Amino acid sequence: MTPPARSVNTQGDAPPTDQVSLLAPSRGRDGRSLSSAATSVMAGSRGGASYATTNAPPGSFSSELRPIMSRDGRLRPEFDMHAITVGDDSTTTTEQRQADLQDQIDKETKIKIGSENLLEALNAKNAKNIKDQRQKVEEELSASNRKLAQLKLGLAAEVQRAKEIKSPPADPQSRLSYLFRRNISRSPSRHVAKKEDDEDEESESPTLVLSDILQALEADGMQPEYYVERANSLVELLKRHPTLKYDLAWSIFGLRMQTMLLSDSREVVAAAYRVMRYAITDRKSLQIIRGLHTDYLVILSLVKESKASVEREQALKFVRAFLDVKDGVQELSRAVVRIVVAVAEHSDDRLRNIAILTLTEILVKRPPLLVAAGGMGTLTDALGEGSYYAAESIGTSFSFLLDTPRRRGFLRSGHELEAPFAMFTDGGGTHGHLHEEKLKANAKVIATLIRSWPGFLALCMNDFLAIRSLLLSLQIPTPHVRMVILELLYDVLRIKPPSWSSSFLAGRRLTTYGRVTNLKNENTKDSAKGGAAAQTENETDPRSKWNLLEHYVSVVLAVFLHAGLVPALLQAEEDPLSLTLKRKTTLLLGEVLKMANELLPPSWSASLQVLPQLLQTAAKFHDEERFVAIGTIYQVDSVNRTLYRSGHSSHSTGKTTVGNDNTASNRQTDQSKAQAAMQMEEGQFRSLMFDTQVANTANYTKWRWDLVQNLIEGPLLNAKRLEEGIKTTKFVHRLLGFYRPFKYRFSEIRNTKPNQRYVRAGCALMHTLLQNPEGVRYLSDSKFIRQLAECLAHFDRMSGLTSESPIFQADRMENTLTGGYFALLGALTKDPKGIQILERWRVLNMFYHIIELNDRDDLIKTLLSNMDYSLDGHLRIIISKAMTSCSKDIRIFATRLLRRYATKSMQNADCSIAEWAIKLLVTQLYDPEVEVCEVAIKILEEACNQTQSLEFVVKCRPALDHLGEIGAPLLLRFLSTSVGYHYLDGLDYITREMDDWFLGRNDTYVSLIEASMARALAEGDEKREITQAQASYDDVPDVPEYGVVPPHFYRELTRTKEGCKLLEQKGHFDEFVATIRDFAMEQEDAEIILKVKGCLWAIGNVGSMELGAPFLESSDVVKWIVKIAETSEVMSLRGTAFYVLGLISRSLHGQEILLECGWDGVANDSGEALGFCLPVDFKKLFSIAPWASKSDDISWRRKADVKVAVTDADPVNARILKLATDLGNTVLAKKAANDLQAIKAKKAPGFTKPAIFHKVMQVLEAHHFRLPACRFVLDLFDKRVLRQIVLEEEEEEDDDSDDSGSESDQAGTNGVPRPI
Repeated sequence: MTPPARSVNTQGDAPPTDQVSLLAPSRGRDGRSLSSAATSVMAGSRGGASYATTNAPPGSFSSELRPIMSRDGRLRPEFDMHAITVGDDSTTTTEQRQADLQDQIDKETKIKIGSENLLEALNAKNAKNIKDQRQKVEEELSASNRKLAQLKLGLAAEVQRAKEIKSPPADPQSRLSYLFRRNISRSPSRHVAKKEDDEDEESESPTLVLSDILQALEADGMQPEYYVERANSLVELLKRHPTLKYDLAWSIFGLRMQTMLLSDSREVVAAAYRVMRYAITDRKSLQIIRGLHTDYLVILSLVKESKASVEREQALKFVRAFLDVKDGVQELSRAVVRIVVAVAEHSDDRLRNIAILTLTEILVKRPPLLVAAGGMGTLTDALGEGSYYAAESIGTSFSFLLDTPRRRGFLRSGHELEAPFAMFTDGGGTHGHLHEEKLKANAKVIATLIRSWPGFLALCMNDFLAIRSLLLSLQIPTPHVRMVILELLYDVLRIKPPSWSSSFLAGRRLTTYGRVTNLKNENTKDSAKGGAAAQTENETDPRSKWNLLEHYVSVVLAVFLHAGLVPALLQAEEDPLSLTLKRKTTLLLGEVLKMANELLPPSWSASLQVLPQLLQTAAKFHDEERFVAIGTIYQVDSVNRTLYRSGHSSHSTGKTTVGNDNTASNRQTDQSKAQAAMQMEEGQFRSLMFDTQVANTANYTKWRWDLVQNLIEGPLLNAKRLEEGIKTTKFVHRLLGFYRPFKYRFSEIRNTKPNQRYVRAGCALMHTLLQNPEGVRYLSDSKFIRQLAECLAHFDRMSGLTSESPIFQADRMENTLTGGYFALLGALTKDPKGIQILERWRVLNMFYHIIELNDRDDLIKTLLSNMDYSLDGHLRIIISKAMTSCSKDIRIFATRLLRRYATKSMQNADCSIAEWAIKLLVTQLYDPEVEVCEVAIKILEEACNQTQSLEFVVKCRPALDHLGEIGAPLLLRFLSTSVGYHYLDGLDYITREMDDWFLGRNDTYVSLIEASMARALAEGDEKREITQAQASYDDVPDVPEYGVVPPHFYRELTRTKEGCKLLEQKGHFDEFVATIRDFAMEQEDAEIILKVKGCLWAIGNVGSMELGAPFLESSDVVKWIVKIAETSEVMSLRGTAFYVLGLISRSLHGQEILLECGWDGVANDSGEALGFCLPVDFKKLFSIAPWASKSDDISWRRKADVKVAVTDADPVNARILKLATDLGNTVLAKKAANDLQAIKAKKAPGFTKPAIFHKVMQVLEAHHFRLPACRFVLDLFDKRVLRQIVLEEEEEEDDDSDDSGSESDQAGTNGVPRPI
């Protein structure tokens, strides 16, 4: 006997929703006797160990791979995967866990920044009732800091764990033993006993355990829990021994699964689906599984009511498992996909979202199947309805189809991408919060479409109809609609709102901002203090970093301007729905005008800047509307002036070059202010000193620290005033006493961002005292340095000084301002006189002892990061020692610290600082840890932006062969100078690398740059801001820059005359040109398209150099590139050509050639090319002919086959088939259902015949039906019909039935036609 057969229309009790694991797996065994049938299951067994690898457990809701957890909790690697699996249906991978941790870190960082800003605001107030508020905020900040530290430790541990798992042992033998450590069969006598259950399972051969479980499944009449436990045990076995599924004898295993799938219990059926998922290996195994009639079983499971949730969920996971196998989608039948479409259309179904995701994956992998199953309409509805929150994935899939003409035909109407715009243009009815959420979801979809070339070009069809409809929606008088559209425009144009925008939107006037006008001065000061950033930007090669993202933004901006963005914004200004919306529109208008001036050719921006529509209205003196126009002009002008004063720019490249002039003028202003402060009169000085409250009270919380800072940085720089502050008053004495360690005042203050003002004041005091001999003498003899030296002496074992609670212990360093003492000592190291003071009190000796500590990395990092290494002496020895003898983390940290010195300009008289740093970095290239070498490479690469630094690096003659790909970017930089060229030529590097790029690296470069652009477009500005906020100046090289043109061999080669000569001799450029001429209009072959893209990038990189102009002039390749950009049928190829034309426009010669071809370039006020270009006839770039779908591509079967399915010799059966067909007609459905019920009541024999069931399934496959209709018609059949079909027990019928049945048998193994 077997478990009771299930009925098609069984209505059992649904299990609880949390019973996803399908009951706990059994730990025991039910018997040791083996039947001959069970023993033969593992025919051809490999003895329990196999070299075959496995894929992840198929069919999960996540498309990524997941880790597998061994029995003892250890993660085991799978060497043919990029990720590792944990648990059965766990949706977490190591990458996902890292992403989750990073998201939590970003969230906590926002909380921390907000708390710090609030503390600053509270400290600025002098009210007496804010003490409790400040204490509460400080507690919140401390909690946030602790949580941040824990999250960062967790992230670091996760990254390290992933590295260890992904890296198998180097020794092959140890690798195999590691891989099969838990798989080797062990006899019970040699097994170490832990628990009885574990002992039995671990000591058993997997072959015998499998036979044992299948033997147990033969039992009949048992409770459902019995079968579920055995099935879960079988899954655990397949997870522990992944190679076991390759040796299954499907004749026995398949029969057990069929029996379970026919059970009345939903849990048993779900368990069978789960076991089969884990038994899938390749496409052949899928064919065997389909031979078990699983198509019918899956359909019957999916049409059940929602209370059969476990069974339906496992059935859908089983379908998704087909997508995880190579070419597995070819084994999906149209009938199954039809049912998945029906589930996706059922709005109340809990499986709807995952059904839509499944259809999306099928669309990418096999579009004809989805189109034939009627799924395109379902996906189009999901794209635009706003309730499916992963609609961006559908938009990406549609963009994928749009790329090539052949795939484009599957989008029959060509208007599928316009679905998300419909909700914006719907202005009628009442709108609530739900409508706003749907609008935001659709806005994300629209942004995703615009960020891909196929989607963007499709939206620009029909004279930019979709874009114009979006802009016209700004006229709808609904506040949240306008707000969402404005936010969308900010996002699409990648506009980063200035820091004062929130105050401006809240209603404050621009003229009241005291800090806005000085914002640029503050930034200048910060960059001057940092030293590295400000110098390298102005003095490096401007072509070192080319941002393709800005070029893309320029064409998006041009499209919106062409579609009427400025008139739409002006009309929204005239009809403001609220003050916030009016100001947001004004701010956007100012940003758009500024961007147009920076990114677009003069022919575009000149006519925009005057706002002709507003001027015309303002000139109508007899019209009252002129006052609104005048007010708008004033607001836009005010915003523009404020943007200019604040130095805010949404993009790094622009026409204007006012930044350098302002920096110089600001520096002169600061110097004049300082000189005026030094010449302060005595009476004014004493009054200011009295106002600080320092001399009046010893309570530092009552001091006016802003005045203290101004006093230190101004009047006290005057020797006479300093002498008065030291000898006449208690000012300097009390101020310096505040910092003395043993007074426990400064060292007990909590470590928060607002409290850093005490550290800044202390550093300024050190600097001021070192400027005058009297101050040096006073500081040298003060107790401050003496006590600080005593505290540091605790780290010297020979000093004999100990303390129960050292001031520099780890918890005090983290929670208080104790670490600020190193900042004060660092201020002393900037001056030779300060170094002498430190040497007098043996402080530098203590630094050597601190570096040797093995358990205080926090102290070492604080010490190294606060010191100044500009002066040659002990400190340089200390950091070099840290870079070579400390732990890996310290070596990486110390290496990053050298960035600010290695990137200094070498044009100054004192270039020894940069030379010293570069020498140390070259030494780091030989560090045993690759991570250290990688950091050094990145810093050296940045330093090589300056020609002098590059030549000095070449003089150091670094050996980079041992670093492989890591050192390649630095070697490419060497090519940009003649010195580097000859150095590499002597190593025979150039010819080898040149051949390598010509033969294959060009194609790899295409994938690299396209992935970089996709990542850059996907990441938001907010994410980048948080990343930069978390990274200090020494971490900047580790922040990846997406959207920037990666180094290209041919570009670097063309920087020198020697390289150009070699390129001409080799003839590679001519080969690239020939490839483009021959295959420019290729539409289908993916390999040829990739080759053309590689040649385009090579030509673009060569043409971007001034020395590359002769190569462009000697051929007509630019005309071909323009032709590709304007007429190619492959949309991604158009995008590549557009970017390449931007690269060519980087050189003035290239701009001249482009102008001849009808493209206009952009140059700044100095006449330098910026790399932005647009066609003079703008519509040419978006000229795409409408396409028509070809019925041949989506035909599934001949119409005659469908006609055969709906006919039968028996008139009752024919009536049943006709009525089943009518269920798909909404007009006839109700009458057809009543008639079918009547036929069922008469006990018609057709509902008990497998042949009619086959034909009904063909009807369901051939036509579109709703899920309830499918359920209704299948529930009419007798429960024995399915058993007869699955177990192939069909009885002999009359001749007519045989004839009609033979038709259906031809369809395929399951009675469901095989896909073509």
